[in-house]
Amino acid sequence: MGLFDIFKKKKVQKEETKYPEYLYSERELDEYEAYIKKAFGKYEKVFHEIVSPDIHLDVIIIPPSDEEDYYKLVTMGAGAYTMNVPSELEQYELEHAEYVIYLPKEWNLESNAQKDYWPIGMLKQIARIPIYCNTWLGFGHTVHGDEKQSPFAENTMLNSILLLNAVGMDGEMCEVKLKSGKHIHFYQLMALYQEELDYKLKTNVEELLNRFPDEEFPPVVYPNRKNYCI
Repeated sequence: MGLFDIFKKKKVQKEETKYPEYLYSERELDEYEAYIKKAFGKYEKVFHEIVSPDIHLDVIIIPPSDEEDYYKLVTMGAGAYTMNVPSELEQYELEHAEYVIYLPKEWNLESNAQKDYWPIGMLKQIARIPIYCNTWLGFGHTVHGDEKQSPFAENTMLNSILLLNAVGMDGEMCEVKLKSGKHIHFYQLMALYQEELDYKLKTNVEELLNRFPDEEFPPVVYPNRKNYCI
C-alpha cells in the first residue's frame, strides 16, 4: 500500500471521526505573515479555506513581479500541526512544515477546472497527509496525485510531487522559528513525470536533480515542460 492509498483510507475514516483542530495563535499568525512578506514577497490576496476540520489551511497568493515573473502560492496553517518525525531526526526540529508551489504568470487561479486547480489541490492534500497518516513529510519525499498514477489533469502528463527545500528571495533556505517555539520549515512542490519519479526511486533525489538544467530552478510548474528522464 502506497502513501496515497493510506491517505485515501484515512480520509474515509476521517468522515466518521472528528479530528482535533490544530491552529496558529493570533501572535503566531502575525509572525508568520511578516516572515512570508520578507522571504517570498508582499501579497494582498489569500484563498481562505471555508471548511477546516483539522488545520485551517489558507493559501497565500504572491503575485508575479519584474524580477520573479511567476505566482508563489504558500500555505498558511499546516505548521500548526506537529508531525510524527522519527526520533533519530529530533535534533533537526522538522516537526512543523508549510508548503510552496510556483505557477506561471499566465495561470488561471480563479478557475475551478482540474487543469487549473490541481496545484492548490495538491498543496491541500500534501499538507494533510501527516495528520491523516500519523507521519511526516520533508525534503526528498514524493507523493503521487492518486493511486492510479494518473496525470494531474488532461493538459499534462505530470503526475507526482517531489518536496524540495524552499528558497527565499535572498537565496537562503526558508525557515522561521516562532516565539512560541515552533520551527517552521518550508518545502517547495516540484511536479514530476512518472519516469522522473521512477529514476529518483531507483537512485536518489540528488541524482534526479542533476539531470535538470539550472534554468529549471526554482521549479515553476509548466504543464508541458521537458521530461528529463526519457
